[in-house]
Amino acid sequence: MADPKKLFIKTYGCQMNVYDSERMAETLGGEGYVQTDRAEDADMILLNTCHIREKAAEKVYSELGRFKPLKTAKPDLKIGVAGCVAQAEGAEIMRRQPMVDLVVGPQAYHRLPDLTAKAGTGAKALDTDFPEEDKFDHLMARPKAKRGPTAFLTVQEGCDKFCAFCVVPYTRGAEVSRPAARVLTEARDLVERGVREITLLGQNVNAYHGHAKGLAGLIWDLAEIDGLERIRFTTSHPNDMDDALIAAHGDCAKLMPYLHLPVQSGSDRILKAMNRKHSAESYLRLIERIRAARPDILLSGDFIVGFPGETDQDFADTMALVEAVQYGQAYSFKYSARPGTPAAEKEDVPAEIADARLQELQALLTRQQRAIQDAKVGTEAQVLFEKPGRLPGQMVGKSEHLHAVHVEAPNAARGDLVRVRIEESAANSLRGTLIHAA
Repeated sequence: MADPKKLFIKTYGCQMNVYDSERMAETLGGEGYVQTDRAEDADMILLNTCHIREKAAEKVYSELGRFKPLKTAKPDLKIGVAGCVAQAEGAEIMRRQPMVDLVVGPQAYHRLPDLTAKAGTGAKALDTDFPEEDKFDHLMARPKAKRGPTAFLTVQEGCDKFCAFCVVPYTRGAEVSRPAARVLTEARDLVERGVREITLLGQNVNAYHGHAKGLAGLIWDLAEIDGLERIRFTTSHPNDMDDALIAAHGDCAKLMPYLHLPVQSGSDRILKAMNRKHSAESYLRLIERIRAARPDILLSGDFIVGFPGETDQDFADTMALVEAVQYGQAYSFKYSARPGTPAAEKEDVPAEIADARLQELQALLTRQQRAIQDAKVGTEAQVLFEKPGRLPGQMVGKSEHLHAVHVEAPNAARGDLVRVRIEESAANSLRGTLIHAA
């Protein structure tokens, strides 16, 4: 019997790419591939790319260059590029890196078996279409192997918001929601395989319309699944936080008290230039409503500094908003132009000014994050163990608020849900002692 072919996947970017990589591996598993964590051992290398960060395409070309000696040593090695850079660059990838055998966009990876077969004949395989068919209808049924206690589950893709800085509408396409019945079937399957926490994913997940009652309706249906203990969702847009979803944060015990709700700027002038279609004031009033429903909720956000035209006053408005909200976690970036987006046509803020603003913002966000984390000392948390810690007998898991917690628990196992008293706050994690099983 021939040895199975080996597949190496490297994933860049967001949680949706993590989910997509899992589904691609499952799809290619049906073609006889098993995963390896060493590119040197692979019969196929697949880069699942992200186009959000600065110079994303150049980083992919650089990574491909590092694989050139492997291709030289093993001419039958197949190399593919998937994801958003694949969608944006298309045939240009093959032109610049002739060793690439296949390129597939994020909406067409269900066609990987056909593309792989074409590449196996020595032909180049390219598919960056936005197919009419739903890729999820054509993906293989997920294998029944045991899973870790947490899983991502994509429920919505694409975005219709067209923020001036963002490539997602061009690389992922228009907003599409998966039917609730199919999401629930996949969720039940994951739970049967050991999953206790599911994070619902979407480029604009709270615009989900695959359920008659929107994302809140889907969450309530998921909460009825025995064995599913925790539900999260990301990433959200402020304009799609409806009353039912806000209420679910207060009323649904399985929906965790953590919300990633990007605002990007605290300046109304910059928000308008970004085409965000909300104001700083409307965002702050929304935060008030969310906290009224769930007072202990931990808020996370995204910020871009140095957007074209940003003045000192605009930046001061952002800092004021951050002070008002008090974020437990946040992601902040210096603006970088994305070809084809409206903002790419505008003049950049000088790099030294943008760099200084980013450092100032990140210092404030770090202080807030640490203060909120430090305040957990002396409180109790429910922790879902995900893996062993570095020390003997130690387990590491996540609290309800998504804090990493280290616990001495020599008799515990992955997937255990326990009560912990928080004893210490470190730079990016907490330490606690076991109280009892939840």
